[in-house]
Amino acid sequence: MQHVAIIGAGIAGLTAACFLERGGVKTTVFEKSKGLGGRMATRRTTDHQFDHGAQYFRADGKGFLAQVAEWSRAGVAAPWSGDRYVGTPGMTAPARDLARGKTVVHGITVSRLARGPSGGWTVYDSAGLVDAPGNGRFDAVILAIPAPQAVPLAVTSGLKLDRLSSARIAPCWALMIGAGRAVEISGGSMQPDHPVIAWIADNASKPDRDTAGSAIVLHATPEWSRANLELQPEAVASLLLEQVRQFVDVAPVPTYLAAHRWRFARVEHALGEPCLWNAAERIGACGDWCLGPRVEAAFDSGEAMARAILSES
Repeated sequence: MQHVAIIGAGIAGLTAACFLERGGVKTTVFEKSKGLGGRMATRRTTDHQFDHGAQYFRADGKGFLAQVAEWSRAGVAAPWSGDRYVGTPGMTAPARDLARGKTVVHGITVSRLARGPSGGWTVYDSAGLVDAPGNGRFDAVILAIPAPQAVPLAVTSGLKLDRLSSARIAPCWALMIGAGRAVEISGGSMQPDHPVIAWIADNASKPDRDTAGSAIVLHATPEWSRANLELQPEAVASLLLEQVRQFVDVAPVPTYLAAHRWRFARVEHALGEPCLWNAAERIGACGDWCLGPRVEAAFDSGEAMARAILSES
């Protein structure tokens, strides 16, 4: 095993890349967006920054505790509110640290995988063969993307990964509000018992944030998000803004207002095993959906995926 393709530059994919390269296996990571980290996301505006995806992470297991300690020493993670940690200066920082020195090809939405003339795995997007190092000669491929996205990619490629379709992931509408003034939220966040709102946080309460006034992030409940999944972002923003006023004192006209749809946000039913690996075809899949709705689960899954491959190298 000399070169592995990884589809997805979230925490699971980047963790797999780190452990593989430490084991002497080269990797190329394909990512559809311009950024890194998947739901470990930060949006920056002129006056604010919003962690509009994952809000924080905890560390319990030995492996992830060591990783968080390393991030803390590097200045890309810090404690926030009890046993919670956040990326610094934004939630994308840990992902950027994992990606350091790796080959990441951005702007590629992989639509098909196939064997090349030499028998190696080949990556295609809608325009055809992707121009990337090693393409056509990959010894293995990892699908480090949400299970519902991995299923059709595997099927159209004539591949089989048992149990891939059993994972279930809920959507989430996120609302970003530039308050323009300080908004009081005790402890920096709240989780209301409410049919529409699941989470409210002020990003200004997190360490090393560069923001003017409060930068409020709201997450809608899975039920509300499902029922309103196909609404336009502007309509969602208006609806959620009225709901949040029950809990925080937001100005009549916020300095910034935008909604973002996470079609695959929170794991509702996990696979119950660290990763999937088809040794005969040399294709695997990993992600938080394997173990549970936590950043640590994504890290553990990526590590397990790498170890499964390294055991055959």
